[in-house]
Amino acid sequence: MSIQEILTEEQGHIGVITLNRPEQKNTFTENFAILLNQALRELDANQQIRVIVIKAAGKHFSTGIDLGLFRERTPQEYKDFIALMDKHNHTIAEMKKPVIAAVRGYCLANGAGLAFAADLTVAGEGSKIGTTAINVGLICTGPAIPLMRIVGKKKAMEMVLLGEMLDASQALSLGLVNKVVPDEQVDAEAMALAAKIVEKSPLAIQAGKAGINGTANMSYHPSVDFGSGVFASLCSSSDAKEGVQAFLEKRKPNWQGK
Repeated sequence: MSIQEILTEEQGHIGVITLNRPEQKNTFTENFAILLNQALRELDANQQIRVIVIKAAGKHFSTGIDLGLFRERTPQEYKDFIALMDKHNHTIAEMKKPVIAAVRGYCLANGAGLAFAADLTVAGEGSKIGTTAINVGLICTGPAIPLMRIVGKKKAMEMVLLGEMLDASQALSLGLVNKVVPDEQVDAEAMALAAKIVEKSPLAIQAGKAGINGTANMSYHPSVDFGSGVFASLCSSSDAKEGVQAFLEKRKPNWQGK
């Protein structure tokens, strides 16, 4: 029996999306990305829903794209693939309703990008957040777009090029998360935050999101596409293939610079 990779439910005026690949640390696949964006769009169009919470089944929010999917593809196939992986950056920015990410455990690479793209983020004390793709010969240009708008160019460059993980307190100090709570309270705190938003005027909330995004995200979408193109081009390189293969074989990669 197939497992539904993205679950949705309605709790009053709150729409809840659950990332449901716990055994795979909620890594992104094509189907996962399609269903995630579909769920976001459908909840945004639902007149009963005023705010959306994204949470995760299992111990970890998401560790990014499933590395087993970095196989032989043409440059155009990689461009289409990475654009799909980064599509939530467009979707969440275009939505009328605010999106809250509830982060526990590892929140890495494309998973971190999803948390960065969310309008608000609640993180568990034990969570680890990072743009870690560089460590397997890839690069987090997609997550870097919302990241840069939060922390600025130099800090984003440092995070993307070093690929180090931040703990929850570091993420809070950088403005990457709004609140840090004990791990077991993450989902409840995200729902409590959503409930507070639900109490406000729906139109005012929508206007607030539209106004902030409209001024803060100038040239946002071309930036996302450019980042996707850079990543897609990298995916065809020998070092990218070596990095992924080394990770899967649990050995140190042998970089060739080509």
